[in-house]
Amino acid sequence: MLLTLKAFHEIAMNSGIHASSSAIAALAWWIVPILSVLGAIIYVIWVSKFQEGYNNETHRSVGKFSAFQASFREKDGKK
Repeated sequence: MLLTLKAFHEIAMNSGIHASSSAIAALAWWIVPILSVLGAIIYVIWVSKFQEGYNNETHRSVGKFSAFQASFREKDGKK
């Protein structure tokens, strides 16, 4: 048995689906921005706290890569 669009709409309206979905949508308009702002704040704090350590690791990695590249160069400058 197939439900027509009108019958489905009546079932949805009588069962309270419409009211709960609008409440969930309204809640999403509050929850998503709040979680986004909290996530951004936590990220900024985390990056500022650990940034110095990552800078040292980056410089160390660049130095190792430069030494790796130099190992392929010939001693007299010829290729």
